[in-house]
Amino acid sequence: MKKAALFFDIDGTILSEKTKEIPKSAIEALLAAQKKGHLLFINTGRTMCSIPAQLKQFMFDGYLCGCGTYLTYHDEVLFTRNIDKKRGREILNKMAECNLDGIAEGTEDIYIPERITRFERLETSRRYFHSSGLGRECYLEKDDFIYDKVFIYADERSNLSEFFSFIETDMEAIDRGGNAYEIIQKGYSKGTACDMILKKFGLGLDQAYVFGDSMNDLSMFQYAAHTIAMGNHAKGLEPFTEYVTAEVEKGGIAQAIRHYGLDGRGGQDTK
Repeated sequence: MKKAALFFDIDGTILSEKTKEIPKSAIEALLAAQKKGHLLFINTGRTMCSIPAQLKQFMFDGYLCGCGTYLTYHDEVLFTRNIDKKRGREILNKMAECNLDGIAEGTEDIYIPERITRFERLETSRRYFHSSGLGRECYLEKDDFIYDKVFIYADERSNLSEFFSFIETDMEAIDRGGNAYEIIQKGYSKGTACDMILKKFGLGLDQAYVFGDSMNDLSMFQYAAHTIAMGNHAKGLEPFTEYVTAEVEKGGIAQAIRHYGLDGRGGQDTK
């Protein structure tokens, strides 16, 4: 089998949202694929600072972070792109003007409102990031940081249409459900991250395998030849899905790697 590059989303794909761990079966399958010479990359909307410690216990070949805006291969930074500092502040000011709240995500840290907000999901994220030692040094209201993307929260008091009009030239929104939106830099995505890696290593589209479960995985599902949706996946991925595996807790990663023969056990390539 030709050398391949495997790209994994984190939450609900390689990391269980129930146990907050990588299942043993997944680790064994990843090791087997790596032993066969395949490249393994995390491809995530998370910025580098918020990669869970559990993932760093496994030697991935690289991390593709912030929806294609910070890419690494081992210790080498291959690509990085921040939002311009002035533009970044304009976006945050407009967010407040439109009665939205949010979390700015940078390579070095997470920036959370200093005040308690009316959005319970944001406050849940605050507790999570604080427990990881993030979001404590500099708050969203300050003006001395740069960031890569922003996660916003809306309700009936918010003016989403005005905000979306304001950012449409250089940013785009991914609907994450429940009036929450991931605001990413236009022209960069998980799909563009895959493309940069394939070009670096001289690999073709048929050598790319992507694993995901949510709508922020859509760009890499639209890009790659081999697309694997986890058992509990967003319905919007289905038109672009080649193979549906089990949920991560039920051995879904190992099942898919075996299905494609990426662990050297044969399997079948359905493309």
